[in-house]
Amino acid sequence: MKKVIILLLTTVTLMALTACKSNVKQTAEIIDLPRVETPDSVAKAMEGFFQSAADDSMDIHSVMIVKDGNVIYSHWQSEGVDSVPHVLHSVSKTFTATAVGLAIADGKMALTDKVIDYFPDKLPAEVSDNLKAMTVRDLLTMSCGHDVEPSWRGDPDQDWVTIFLAQPVVHKPGSFYLYNSLGTYMLSAIVQQVTGEKVVDYLTPRLFEPLHIDKPKWEESPQGINCGGWGLYLKTEDLAKMGQLLLQKGEWNGKQLIPAEWVAEMSKKQVESINPGTRIEEAEAKGMTKETSDWMQGYGYQMWRCRPGCFRADGARGQYIIVVPDKNAVIAITSNVEDLQGELNLVWNRILPVL
Repeated sequence: MKKVIILLLTTVTLMALTACKSNVKQTAEIIDLPRVETPDSVAKAMEGFFQSAADDSMDIHSVMIVKDGNVIYSHWQSEGVDSVPHVLHSVSKTFTATAVGLAIADGKMALTDKVIDYFPDKLPAEVSDNLKAMTVRDLLTMSCGHDVEPSWRGDPDQDWVTIFLAQPVVHKPGSFYLYNSLGTYMLSAIVQQVTGEKVVDYLTPRLFEPLHIDKPKWEESPQGINCGGWGLYLKTEDLAKMGQLLLQKGEWNGKQLIPAEWVAEMSKKQVESINPGTRIEEAEAKGMTKETSDWMQGYGYQMWRCRPGCFRADGARGQYIIVVPDKNAVIAITSNVEDLQGELNLVWNRILPVL
């Protein structure tokens, strides 16, 4: 009898230990990118980075550096908190473009689709030939043909799609680059129409859950459509995960979350580009050249090329996901900075050399 009791107790103990190990394994799979000790060269470089930023009154909130799949450095300060999602501004655009790529892969839409075909009830009284010609690809590359960026600001109840479609399309779509946040909103509206889900809901099982990112807050228009070009909030590590996913050409834990071909198209130069709010003909007067400006390296699908040959998601006030393929590295930054070029210059001068 004692032997039976001892055997039962042993069995129960082994089962408990097995369950415990299983739970530990599941917890380890969740959540964070793996950490390694920060190399001395990186630690020293980051001291210089933050000192230079402070000297130039740059309010950096967080930096996370991932090298070879491991977090080799992370730091939060000022308004940055590791557990609190940060406003991303136009970094949101890259997530919207990802949703477009997934919808295309699902056969729900195509790059060549005409924009007006999605909104026949919201067209202006006269539809110009240029408006008729505008495609999904033109929205992705911000080459819609507008000479002035449409604005949604004003009447809060006005339909944003109607505002966009009413804006005169002066240039042939595909021939003239103009930064266009409302164009990204149109992509969000199209994704919602073809999938029946808001972009944030469409991305949740396809992107956020596999990356173990809590479903994020994403602001909406009065019509209940995610803003697309702005309004998304994520944590610094969430940004680093997205960068790592792009670095891995859309693959994560053995699964292809984003088609590799779409990542390649998003991240390569599709059109010539210029700073948001600046026209190409104004660049020289402002002292901007391809040698000095990271906004003149070309634009992909809602992503920018960079002077060192890498690419980035980019948001106002210095929000970045910088993917550096030749270093097998990702740099995620949140901040509240006016001199965005100065912030990137610090990355190129202080961080890249030690990667």
